[in-house]
Amino acid sequence: MRPADLRICKQEGRPIAVLTAWDALSAALVEQAGADVILVGDSLAMVVLGHATTLPVTLDEMILHTRAVGRGLQRPAEQRPLIITDLPFLSYQCGADAAVAAAGQVLKDSPAAGVKLEGAEPEILPVIDRLVRSGIPVMGHLGLTPQSVHQLGYRRQANDPISQERLKRQARDLQAAGCFALVLEHVPAELAANLSAELAIPVIGIGAGEQCDGQVRVTADLLGLSERQPPFCPPLLAGRQLCIEALRGWVAGLQPQCQAPSPPTSPSAPAAPHC
Repeated sequence: MRPADLRICKQEGRPIAVLTAWDALSAALVEQAGADVILVGDSLAMVVLGHATTLPVTLDEMILHTRAVGRGLQRPAEQRPLIITDLPFLSYQCGADAAVAAAGQVLKDSPAAGVKLEGAEPEILPVIDRLVRSGIPVMGHLGLTPQSVHQLGYRRQANDPISQERLKRQARDLQAAGCFALVLEHVPAELAANLSAELAIPVIGIGAGEQCDGQVRVTADLLGLSERQPPFCPPLLAGRQLCIEALRGWVAGLQPQCQAPSPPTSPSAPAAPHC
């Protein structure tokens, strides 16, 4: 799968399945599940590294995990999912030169075939244009953008007509800048459906209704491994509890069984069990 193949999927009306992975084990599961795209998302900062937000993860960590994901894939190269890696906070917001260096390092030092970045502000659009002209495929991301958590929070975005028109304009700008696909996160379903119909590039939804060209989910959320689930991603199974119960049973099986208490050595001494 290549970035350009996603547009063919859209033209043929075939839904695009995108799942996150963060190491060789999760990558193997996602590949065997039949995902079209593996996103090495900066959500790994929270899912794997234990941070409260996505902001602390570094470029080196993103590359490290992308390389691990690549090692987990088992199919022939031409049958493997497309790997896209998130550019972390402050790796692309400080100008085109820094962004090209960061994205170029991702493509040189890992099996990623493209990068994803957030926003469509006037400062970001020239960065995307420069990346694309440098031969680096870019996936856009609008709506709830986790790297802007301190400004936007984790609330649903584009709830009023003014913000919806702004998001539509930004989506068109991202397409014009050369993005090969667009992630829309936690926005009204009707807005996402309209953009999916309007844009030539695929629109990948997460918490944006079912009428997008594809869906992306954090794999740990779908498997019920996350402590707190996002409202738009009910778990497919109670994975966290199932794992805890299975491991608890194994640990309990290692505990020695207490023997019958030995008789007291004196009338006043209590009997003591032998474990």
